[in-house]
This record gives sequence, structure tokens and C-alpha cells, in this order.
Amino acid sequence: MNKKQMKLDADEEELLDSYEKGEWKSVKHLKSEISTAQKAARNTLRKDARVNIRLASVDLTRIKQKAAYEGIPYQTLIASILHKYAAGHPAK
Repeated sequence: MNKKQMKLDADEEELLDSYEKGEWKSVKHLKSEISTAQKAARNTLRKDARVNIRLASVDLTRIKQKAAYEGIPYQTLIASILHKYAAGHPAK
């Protein structure tokens, strides 16, 4: 499959162009780096606290619709939104 056949967004295009230009370099101690990244991902994604909230039913309905469109559980969508907010990422 060539580049024109792939459906890439702007970020993916930028990454592919960078890779094709040879700008990527292997890291020393690759296994150690992979292990460190996996531990960070596990710690970031670990859900170890429970929260109960009340929402307007219309808001919950809309969240469920958006989650269904994305193909994910609505609780996962809510957790993702809260994580992005807590991490200081702007809402889209």
C-alpha cells in the first residue's frame, strides 16, 4: 500500500514524513526503554479509584450516544474526558 492509498491524518502524515526522511534513530538499551514506557502506561491507565456523580439525564444520554458512535463504553469515555481535563489537555 502506498502513501496515497493510506488514509492518514495530519499527525500521522508528519510522523511518516519524518520516518521516511530518516530522522528517527534507534535508542540504546531498547528493551529497558520499552519496559519503562510499559510501566508508565500501566500507571497512567490504571483505574484505582471509584467516583459516583449525578448528571442530568440529557447529558448522560448524549455521552452514551457519543460513546456508542466511538465504539467504546460510556464509562470509558467519561474517564477519558476527565483524564484529559486533569492532565491539562484542551477539550475538543
